[in-house]
Amino acid sequence: MCRSPDPAGWSISSSPRIRRGGRSIDMKVFSDLEIIERAGTLLGDIGILSSSESRGLHEGALARIESDGSTRRFWRVSRRDMSLCIIAAPAGTGEDELAESKAAWRIGNHLRAKGVPVPALYGWDGDSGLLLYEDLGDVRLHELIGKANDEHSCKPVVDHYHEALNRLAAMQVKGAEEFDVAWCWDTPRYDIALMRERESGYFLRAFWQGIIGEAVPPGVEDEFQEIAVQAAKAPAYFFLHRDFQSRNIMIKDERVRFIDFQGGRLGPLGYDVASLLIDPYAALTLAEQEDLLAVYLKALGAERPGAEEDFMKFYQLLALQRNLQIVGAFSFLYRVRGKVFFAGFIEPSLVALRDRLADNFFAGFPLVRHLVDLGLAGLKRS
Repeated sequence: MCRSPDPAGWSISSSPRIRRGGRSIDMKVFSDLEIIERAGTLLGDIGILSSSESRGLHEGALARIESDGSTRRFWRVSRRDMSLCIIAAPAGTGEDELAESKAAWRIGNHLRAKGVPVPALYGWDGDSGLLLYEDLGDVRLHELIGKANDEHSCKPVVDHYHEALNRLAAMQVKGAEEFDVAWCWDTPRYDIALMRERESGYFLRAFWQGIIGEAVPPGVEDEFQEIAVQAAKAPAYFFLHRDFQSRNIMIKDERVRFIDFQGGRLGPLGYDVASLLIDPYAALTLAEQEDLLAVYLKALGAERPGAEEDFMKFYQLLALQRNLQIVGAFSFLYRVRGKVFFAGFIEPSLVALRDRLADNFFAGFPLVRHLVDLGLAGLKRS
């Protein structure tokens, strides 16, 4: 075990064992018990637990936490009814799983050093991919939205949105400073290839072919390509979270905290803003979205004067890309992973996509418009 060369915390160095494609990776699958034992050792080394407590870390001090769409495993570590930290571990130790864990460690430490409200990271184990970080509790912005049913309960939610958008603007600008794309586990930058594969392509595979069960009509791919080409003209040198929505915003001590940043990379400003404003979990009205967009633009102007002009040129395109990703993700999680929770969000997300495409801005994409109309009709029949 060694002190990490990263900005903060401790890590256990990785020791790969198997070579694949010229690269060494550890293919061992760590059981829950092995993860817990390693976590106990690391907690002892960094001083969160005493040596005797770390040796005796067991189920009595742990509570399993269910995840949303992730395959990762989570536990809350407590001592005398006081939470100490969260353990997060990948399902296995494949190359991508370990790379994602390492990205969470590196990007999280970077963002925290830049003043972004992410959880404190306490330790990382490079062999198993387990990560120890601050427990932010169980209150997400999403839950508060669901409970807000009058003026009194709505005001704190609006305040949290304002804070989130102000902190987002700061994260996008400051998070890009000294950001090393080598930390990214997936791709270093949001670009045309990502849009085509992970967003419009995801939509076609998971929803159109997976749920509707139809072949992709001729010409649709060409229109999606043109949309991606236009969206890729947006300046893409800002920090991009890429899943900035109400279930990834925790509320602790009445302040917002951001989680699930391990997919961070460089990208355009509009994508994360759209992720929050068109978030199907929140179902904000168009008027609410416009009010919040004004809040964000003011914050952006304070962080990067003049950036508002470029932002508005590309926001519609990036919001469309995010909407495609949302429909694709919900379709995949429901149909392939069997997570029924997501099924109810497919139709509302598709309606939002249809309504966005109805804007004159997208008049040049009739085939995509028609495809979404057919998708809605097919979904209602199924």
